[in-house]
Amino acid sequence: MESEKKILTSIVGLLLFFGTGAQSQSAPYGLTLNLLSQPQQVYVNGYPTATELEDAVNQRENYQFTEINRLQPGFGWIVSSEKHNTTQTAFRILVASDWKLLETDSADFWDSGRINSDQSLNILYEGKQLEPEKVYFWKVKTWDNHGHESAYSDVARFKTDDTLVGYATERHPIQKKDDYPTRLVKVDENSYLSDFGKAAFGRLRVTLYSESGTDSVLIHLGEAVKNGRVDRTPGGSIRYSRYMVKPQQGWNTYLITIRPDKRNIGAQAVLMPDYIGEVTPFRYCEIENYTHPLQEKELVRETAFYPFNEHESHFHSSDSVLNRVWEICKYSIKATSFTGVYIDGDRERIPYEADALINQLSHYAVAREYGMARYTHEYLIHHPTWPTEWILQSVLMAWEDYMYTGNKLSMEHFYEDLKAKTLTLLADEKGFISTRTGKVTPSVLESIHFKGKLRDIVDWPHTGILGLEKEEGGETDGFVFTDVNTVVNAYHYRALTLMARIAEVLGETNDQQFYSERAARLKRSFNNHLFDKKRGVYMDGIGTGHASLHANMFPLAFGLVPEKHIKSVSEFIRSRGMACSVYGSQFLLEAIYNAHEADYGLELLTSTGERSWYNMIRVGSTITLEAWDNKYKPNQDWNHAWGAAPANLIPRKLMGIEPVEAGFEKIRIKPQPGSLASAEIKHPTLRGDIQVKFSQVKDQSFMLEVTIPANSSADIYLPYYARKQKVEMNHKPVPYKRDGDFSVIENLGSGRWVFTVEQ
Repeated sequence: MESEKKILTSIVGLLLFFGTGAQSQSAPYGLTLNLLSQPQQVYVNGYPTATELEDAVNQRENYQFTEINRLQPGFGWIVSSEKHNTTQTAFRILVASDWKLLETDSADFWDSGRINSDQSLNILYEGKQLEPEKVYFWKVKTWDNHGHESAYSDVARFKTDDTLVGYATERHPIQKKDDYPTRLVKVDENSYLSDFGKAAFGRLRVTLYSESGTDSVLIHLGEAVKNGRVDRTPGGSIRYSRYMVKPQQGWNTYLITIRPDKRNIGAQAVLMPDYIGEVTPFRYCEIENYTHPLQEKELVRETAFYPFNEHESHFHSSDSVLNRVWEICKYSIKATSFTGVYIDGDRERIPYEADALINQLSHYAVAREYGMARYTHEYLIHHPTWPTEWILQSVLMAWEDYMYTGNKLSMEHFYEDLKAKTLTLLADEKGFISTRTGKVTPSVLESIHFKGKLRDIVDWPHTGILGLEKEEGGETDGFVFTDVNTVVNAYHYRALTLMARIAEVLGETNDQQFYSERAARLKRSFNNHLFDKKRGVYMDGIGTGHASLHANMFPLAFGLVPEKHIKSVSEFIRSRGMACSVYGSQFLLEAIYNAHEADYGLELLTSTGERSWYNMIRVGSTITLEAWDNKYKPNQDWNHAWGAAPANLIPRKLMGIEPVEAGFEKIRIKPQPGSLASAEIKHPTLRGDIQVKFSQVKDQSFMLEVTIPANSSADIYLPYYARKQKVEMNHKPVPYKRDGDFSVIENLGSGRWVFTVEQ
């Protein structure tokens, strides 16, 4: 009877709680530590397990898990609220050495108490000193501006490394997943061809039956097929490998270990960890000389990749080609992550700055993942590559890291290195830099951690190296290399501009002034000496009258073109088409969208010509290529993420989602759909998902639906049709300001909003 009274009392209490509208909100979620989601995940030989972290550290098993190196880890979470205009006003973090303490809302290492703050990212640990090789537990609760106090989050875990330092960047272990064929066909009496649907880096596990134990079964792995079989001679760097298995009598399962390729295991290459083993990219597997019936379940591809959540991003539009371009580019970011560092492709497996920048921006757009990008960027600071422009790209990567994470620790730690990477020591009295005028001294090379010879690249490959015919001779659009190179100095300007911003963030006032003045001087010189006023275009350099696509798209992408010259420069850019590589296309499309040439941008993204992303699909690849086609680079890889620029261009430029304030504290949502009838996207951030959806009747009406995460605000850009246009937000008229061809609504708070514009 007493127990029944207790149950009744509890039910009444709950009814009273909900009936009185108690001021409670959902718990924070999406917890991160040092920018990493799920650092408590435990793996065995790369496979995720259900073992808890605190149990795994005490068991004899080949476990892998993330280990936290920093004495002061940074905590983050997503504020949970669907109410409009929600901001966090306070938080409380509990960190304990035993999860049972957290059950009673107690902590033996850090109880922050209620801290009045709107910050939900990068909260540095301020408790008792963490010990090496220990597991810790934490949770957080928040308060918001509506007076709501949240419940505590679920408990998260992390393990410290054996050595703790002031600054380090951690990564997750490489993950494995078993993939099965999507199609299996018998190609002759004793042969089968299996298709795994998409290429991936991995190795094969096969179950075979032998009646006699004297059979010899051939296994062919490859990225391409020809005449219904795995292509044995695909050419270039398209992958093919052959293995023989002599199955024992009866049923047995065999792991096909991959032979190392001497081309990608050299001193500069990133090697596979032992718990994953060597891998090769393949989509197809052919089993030859096998007399027993074969089933899909008997073939398993052990696929390796950096942990990736497919559901963290989404894009769909009214254009089927654009949808397929998005899918191949998004998948390429996952598939090429198998080393845990951004590399150039399977042929070399070497990190390069140019690949890393495109990979970085694309990874941010398709997954809530920031550790791999930061690790690669920091690796390249001490392991730079030879192109002049790519040295400068380290500054660009540092800035993007800060803008997407809101975390300044990396650029603070590498500040002096980043200053050196601006290459100001190579500048002349006009502000132009050059690697060809005797200024590249040993001390300059030492300051940027480079031991080779710097050379200008512009684009890749160059004429005469890998071109086949005159009209196909490289990807530089006939660029004429001179001492003062327009592309190099456009990069230098961008690096100076961003270095000034970095100095401002870090409170380095003198440096901020120095780099700002350098940038202003270079911009004046650039337009005085490199711009041809008669033709309205930029020349390739001082001493040549040749004007290439690259000499114009980079200045437009990097903000060097005065407003009065944007039209002529844009017209010239259009006249050159896609006269650049897949790497160059990143900056070509940035330039096009910066000039608000949305129709042309969409035309290039959805092109089905030979120099298009669709062509990569048409030739049979499921990962982006190193070049537009084999004819433009005969030794190209079929697994190269620098060809995946639309993975970031679609979210950032077409859908218009970019951070205005670091860590997406403020967002710009500026769709440039061109003639695209409709599209929708989910874009992950550390603060939560941004969702954008539009539909339009071009030049007549436009509907935009956005969801802004709590603790963020946004500037919304809608089309501007005419003075008498009707603009509504959530079915009510809303004031806006005109900015060229856009109607701008500023400082919109969190929540779901629907906008309409009609002529």
